[in-house]
This record gives sequence, structure tokens and C-alpha cells, in this order.
Amino acid sequence: MREPICYVIGAGELYPAGLEPKVGDWVIAADGGYRALRALGLRADLVVGDFDSLDERPDHPNVMTLPREKDDTDMAVALEMGVKRGYRTFRLYGGTGGRIDHTLANLQCLTWLSRRGCRGELYGENWTAAAVTDGALTFDASHRGYVSVFCQGDRAEGVTLRGLKYPLDSAALTPDVTLGVSNEFTGAESSIAVRTGTLLVVWYR
Repeated sequence: MREPICYVIGAGELYPAGLEPKVGDWVIAADGGYRALRALGLRADLVVGDFDSLDERPDHPNVMTLPREKDDTDMAVALEMGVKRGYRTFRLYGGTGGRIDHTLANLQCLTWLSRRGCRGELYGENWTAAAVTDGALTFDASHRGYVSVFCQGDRAEGVTLRGLKYPLDSAALTPDVTLGVSNEFTGAESSIAVRTGTLLVVWYR
């Protein structure tokens, strides 16, 4: 049975391939993502934000208005709402481009999701990012191109890469090394696993 998906759409650059919500999914517009969804002819189930990216408060029955001065980004609050509603699979669109600090914050959100037992993917123009904590990501043989692995946190232990051009066996990664950059898919099934810690994985499509 298909896992329900929570889609979160932000105000950044939007690459909508795969943005096809089904029955049982939940769509959240984070601030200016509301405008992007309307342009695509899609409807949000919830709109969250301080609306600094919009000219006015959205005309929508389910709006959560946030203060402009706050501790979390609009995207982070939207993800928290999805987790509270019981979703465990998240797809983030419109979370790249523009300010680099917002892109980095959205990558950090992937770690936040992963450490709560959720799986999130952030979509850029020709790449996808995900995080994994104390577990593994698997890829089928259709994947091609580069894939890079980064440590999120002080240390990641037991990092094992299988089916990639450059394998690793129970290695340790820290955030000050670039060992995991520019690996490659080989046309075979592959996996990226970590025994203890969190990895950020970025692959090109």
C-alpha cells in the first residue's frame, strides 16, 4: 500500500516534476508557495507563513498566520504540522534558489525529519537531497550520475556504501572532510547506510 505523502511547497525556485498529490496526501503551502500552487492549478490543504512573500493574507479557509519575527522558518513550521498530522513521508518543493541561507535551512529540515523517523526529499533543478539517520537509503538500478554524502552532526559511524563506484565499508565521516563528494551510480542497485549518526545525501537526476 502506498505511503501517504505530505507535500510542502515554498516560495523558492519550483521544479514541479513529481508534484502530483493523490487521495490521502496533504499539501501545505509555505508562504509564497501558495502563489506557486495556484499557478500550477493545485490547491493547498493548509497555508502557513508570515506572508512576507505575498502582498496579502491568502484567501483560503485554512490559514496559519505566523509572526514575522520567529525562531523557525515557514517551511520548518509547515513540516512540523505535517509530522503532527501523522505523515512520515515528505516532499519539499520550492525550497531552493534565492537566498543561500534559506536553501541551507531547508537542507537542515531534512535532518530534522530524519531524526524523527521521517523521510523527506528536497528537489532542486536537477538534483534531490535526503537525510538518513541510523539507517539506509536504497536506490534502484535506474539511477545515473553523481551522488554525494555528507555528515550532519559531529560524527557519522559505520558509513557503508554499496553498489557505487567508490564503496565504503563501516567508515567514519565528520563534517570537516569531503570524502563523500562526487561518488557515482554504476547502473546497479545501491545503498548508503549509516550505523550511528545522520548523513545528508545529494544525487543528480
